[in-house]
Amino acid sequence: MHPDIYEHFHRDEREFVDRAWEWVVNAGEYHETKLTDFLDPRQRFILESLVNHHPDVHAFYGGGYADAERVRALVAPDYRDLSSEDVGIKVLAITSGDQKFLSLEHGDYMGSVLGLGIKRSKIGDIHVHEEGCHVVVANEIGAFLHMNLSQVHRVHVMTDLLPIEELKVQETKLETMDLTVASLRLDGIASDVHRLSRSKIVVPIKAGRCRVNWKVVEDPSLTLKDGDVVSMQGFGRFKVLETGGLTKKGRYRVKVGKFT
Repeated sequence: MHPDIYEHFHRDEREFVDRAWEWVVNAGEYHETKLTDFLDPRQRFILESLVNHHPDVHAFYGGGYADAERVRALVAPDYRDLSSEDVGIKVLAITSGDQKFLSLEHGDYMGSVLGLGIKRSKIGDIHVHEEGCHVVVANEIGAFLHMNLSQVHRVHVMTDLLPIEELKVQETKLETMDLTVASLRLDGIASDVHRLSRSKIVVPIKAGRCRVNWKVVEDPSLTLKDGDVVSMQGFGRFKVLETGGLTKKGRYRVKVGKFT
């Protein structure tokens, strides 16, 4: 791989870039097909970029539904038809007779699954519904989770393993906020969203705990734009929905949506 390719990616992404390029080379030169673990949108973007650099390779992505955030990829020689291929995913359906079950959230389910020693890369999107939760999982860990997941945040649960066609998708809910900010800088908008001082919000950003569109960003002065998704470890995620005009005092009107 040409060393210049690294210029397009954050230094923390180099390990994944190397692995992904190996999948591409193996597909193009040795006719191998690779089924990846679940990729986040940033990793998918990196893989797509590398696939596009090789004339004899293509890839297919699947996460259970059209707008899946996390997907598995099949990387293969371009002569292989991937349109009907199985990307090896199932639905872990979680239910309970306990009324406390209704108060469980996305993080509770994630924590309980990871608490069984499962890697995050084996888990796709998590959909929380009033009557239960559907977790997209890799085939190879489905049976293990079905047998071993019996509690979520101290609530007794039951599980079932379903084909991916039975996935019930949760609609993304956003709590909208209308802000007026001095600038469209990352630290300024994030401090208002999370109700923290600018000096406190800068700490996790500079420590590499902030991602914009799933890419690590350490520059608090980065200018945000419509559609940007910002996630900060320990604080949750928000999306910039709209950057409007200026107020009479010269401040920017911004509408954001916090993921609930």
